[in-house]
Amino acid sequence: MPKKAKILIVDDDPLNRLVLEKTLGTEHDVFLVESGEKALTFIKLNQVDLIILDVVMPGIDGYEVLVQLKENPITQSIPIVFISANNSHTDEAKGLELGAMDYITKPFNASIVKVRVRNQLLIKQKNDLLEMLASIDGLTEIPNRRYLDENLSREWRRSKRNGSCLSVLLMDIDHFKRYNDCYGHRAGDECLKQVAQALAAQCERSTDFIARYGGEEFAAVLPDVNKQQALAFAQKLRKAVNNLNIEHKASLNADHITISIGIASMENGNASAEQALLEQADLGLYAAKDAGRDQVVALNL
Repeated sequence: MPKKAKILIVDDDPLNRLVLEKTLGTEHDVFLVESGEKALTFIKLNQVDLIILDVVMPGIDGYEVLVQLKENPITQSIPIVFISANNSHTDEAKGLELGAMDYITKPFNASIVKVRVRNQLLIKQKNDLLEMLASIDGLTEIPNRRYLDENLSREWRRSKRNGSCLSVLLMDIDHFKRYNDCYGHRAGDECLKQVAQALAAQCERSTDFIARYGGEEFAAVLPDVNKQQALAFAQKLRKAVNNLNIEHKASLNADHITISIGIASMENGNASAEQALLEQADLGLYAAKDAGRDQVVALNL
């Protein structure tokens, strides 16, 4: 069964909210709020696929809500359909110029609302697919550096805001240059694929992910995971690669492919920037290599 889209309806008129909920509720998961302020609070805590937004409301009006959403990188891609009793072309043009995807005037026709919402959701689905393809590493088929940077930045901001834990792992295949020199680059590419898939398979939570950091380096972002939990997960990753048992007779530390891992964890939102986490994890990675490779090292921030 296809996943239902999540639609937020923002309107100060309870009758409009009720009618829109009945119009869209059979096909979608519908959420209702009665003010711009409550809409912004809701979106901070929940993901939605589309917003139907009344223009004229007490307090923050629809235009201001739209501006704030478009200024935030996390919410700027959410499609917004304005709904208003004012059928002025000037107001419609203003909404579209600010970034609204469509404009519906009251009183509205239920079938037209359904079609316009469906069209916007289809456009979003296609855009999300293109965005996903742009975020996947072509060789290993796991998230790429772009995806890592964007999502680490988002998770860092969330952790700072909530005072929660966040852990970052940097991993490097040990003596990979020697592997390429010994077995050739085609074998090296196959090795990268196998290691990437083995690492990604260890992520059991939807919030965790492994990305290709560059070359033979990989990274993991683990929201709400403290240092001890990150250490346990890193050992799980290290063992998963060991269990692949990929021959590496040119390695200086084993007869098969191994990885070294550095860990950085922030507790209570204490990291000054997401870059500080990466730098600390990188220091841990170098320490793991200095300790003989096939090691996990976690350094304190």
